Amino acid sequence: MPKSGIYSKFSLVNRTAFCIPIYVGKAVPKGWRQARQTSSNKSKGYELNNRLRQHSRSISLGEGLELSDFFCRFIILEDKESDLIGTVEAALIRKYQPIWNTLIDGFGNHDPGKGRYEQAKSDWDVCHPGRAWADKCQGIHSDKNQLYKSIEEFLENLDQENV
Repeated sequence: MPKSGIYSKFSLVNRTAFCIPIYVGKAVPKGWRQARQTSSNKSKGYELNNRLRQHSRSISLGEGLELSDFFCRFIILEDKESDLIGTVEAALIRKYQPIWNTLIDGFGNHDPGKGRYEQAKSDWDVCHPGRAWADKCQGIHSDKNQLYKSIEEFLENLDQENV
């Protein structure tokens, strides 16, 4: 976790074990939303690898972040167990309340695409500018200083026995 900057407290809390995640996400098989099964063994692992690459790129582009400061843990659910992906993600978010899922939402966002740039830039993109597609979003977004203040308050309230 970041050793300096606004998220440095995560480094202290997670110094001996990764007990508080900054983000929880999912990578789902192609056709998952429509409940279609993919039979190709060739595609197994592609979704996870692709999603991790997307997240790595977002961190690398994000202002004030260093990719080398981040670690990743994941679980792979295959076949029928893949039906639990959304449930497991929701349970982990509910349990850990990761800051990039709750307070500073938008890290896992994709480019909304042509014709949808009237929406606001995500809070994550306000705090960590750098994704070119996010700069195209023209809606009224949150105030960066207020978001940073919220981050500082969140980190102050981290469980003191973990520090």
